[in-house]
Amino acid sequence: MSMAIPFVREFVPRYGEAERLTPLIRRVLARNPGPFTFAGTGTFIVGNGASVAVIDPGPDDADHLTALLKAVEGETVTAVLVTHGHADHLPLARPFAQAVGAPVLGHAAVAPDTVLGDGDEVRGDGWTLRAVATPGHATEHLAFALPEENALFSGDHVMGWSTSVVSPPDGDMDAYMDSLERVIAGNYDTLWPTHGGPVTDPLPFLEALKAHRLERDRQVLDQLVHGPASALDMVPALYAGIDRALWPAAAQSLLAHLVRLDRRGDVIAAGEPSAATTYHLRG
Repeated sequence: MSMAIPFVREFVPRYGEAERLTPLIRRVLARNPGPFTFAGTGTFIVGNGASVAVIDPGPDDADHLTALLKAVEGETVTAVLVTHGHADHLPLARPFAQAVGAPVLGHAAVAPDTVLGDGDEVRGDGWTLRAVATPGHATEHLAFALPEENALFSGDHVMGWSTSVVSPPDGDMDAYMDSLERVIAGNYDTLWPTHGGPVTDPLPFLEALKAHRLERDRQVLDQLVHGPASALDMVPALYAGIDRALWPAAAQSLLAHLVRLDRRGDVIAAGEPSAATTYHLRG
């Protein structure tokens, strides 16, 4: 049985204001709470004054744009960074960047002004942001390390309040697990997810996430011992304790595990991968 994940769910939302978190980090929270965004999208401002970077400007929301512009008033924004292209992270990047006269930086898939790859660095006055390729939740997902505070802006790859959705075909469980190992190897002091509060004791949290995914692999195989089944068939047994409204997302996560197990040769699909596709044990 996997260890319990020490989720971080205590979080007091302060919408529309620039909340000072550390000497180098502020956060402005968008008012877009939901089952996949927790209290909302946290846009991070890194640095002070002469050159600041903004990470994940967030959803297409006029009030959030106004709050971000107010937060950096009198400062020079030199970089707008995006972790990935989902609708709660990317849409405001271009309008905000145009308003402050700064370039958008990120993976090629988000159509930035400057493409960032793994290990690329962006520097400002007193800060450095280094791109860390972390595909899995999304193919193009980048996290950003802040060496000056030994911290990582983990986007949606690692969230303190919940496990991340890994939804094929863009989401990939093998890639997710590889990325998790990269974050573990980074030995960061703090993780700053885009949604929710920080993870301040990352190693046991990350090890628990890893154990949880491996346990889910085993649970899927155990389900198939009883006969062929699809991800949709397995959801009631494996996600009995969650809101039924989240079952479709849960089915996608199970599909990601099934695709991973198919690659390993443990299971065989009866057709093209989908939540309704039947799988059976090999041999």
